[in-house]
Amino acid sequence: MYTELNSILNTTPDSFTQGGFILVSDRHSDASFLIHHFLSFYLRARCRVCFLGLVQSFSHYSAISQRLGVSLAQAKEKGQLIFFEGLKESLSVLIPQEASTASQAVDFLRDPTVGLRSLYEFVRSSLSSFGGGEEVTDGAEEWGSPVLLVDDLSVLLSLGLSVGAVLDFTHYCRATVCSQLQGNMVMLVRCDGQEEEDSGDEGSERLLKGLTHQCSLSLHVQGLPTGYCRDIHGQVEVCWRRRQGDGPHTQKKLFQYKVHDKGASFFARGTSSAVL
Repeated sequence: MYTELNSILNTTPDSFTQGGFILVSDRHSDASFLIHHFLSFYLRARCRVCFLGLVQSFSHYSAISQRLGVSLAQAKEKGQLIFFEGLKESLSVLIPQEASTASQAVDFLRDPTVGLRSLYEFVRSSLSSFGGGEEVTDGAEEWGSPVLLVDDLSVLLSLGLSVGAVLDFTHYCRATVCSQLQGNMVMLVRCDGQEEEDSGDEGSERLLKGLTHQCSLSLHVQGLPTGYCRDIHGQVEVCWRRRQGDGPHTQKKLFQYKVHDKGASFFARGTSSAVL
């Protein structure tokens, strides 16, 4: 968990906004350090977390979280963390002899046209089951608001799903997690290509634009315009999106950052405000 980033976002594990959708994106850089931050942040906040890990194994996330002072294994044992290991589930479909053990949540691998309904049902059932005022018995711990983390949505496009199907998935997740359950969502999208005003290209750029209209806070990580620097790893644009009486407003702040083994440093480079 990065204390400097918490200060920038004006949040702590004891006091944070509920019902928000945080969009993390990167271009020619790696924003995964922010996913690790939010994972440790919400676990420290005693939230019930559903993590769709689509790009790395559980052991990968566990090793990094350990350096940040959080044990994912203990969180799973206590029922605080529900971890969906996308790589393992995908192998159950792609390797014939293990197909019978595959989760229904990855039905889209068998037929991309079915969309992500089953994956959404997995998220809904995982996070809805703890709430609704259910009684806590036999020493079971009571957790706070639910959180959905996804690392990363771009993988779904490479598996044959359309941008529309992924946006439908995020829309329904936001309606359930953020609106109905008053929880939070954090999702990562990677944009490897150049920004283009292309028409009809169902790629990560179009997905990013669609998600930008849904989110309440976005953090976009990219390399330095001047190129490689040993002391600065890149820059991140933080954009708050709020609705006011005369319409939606955005406020942007630009920071440079450096990732350490157990944290990250952020350096303010300028601020700007705009009205959409």
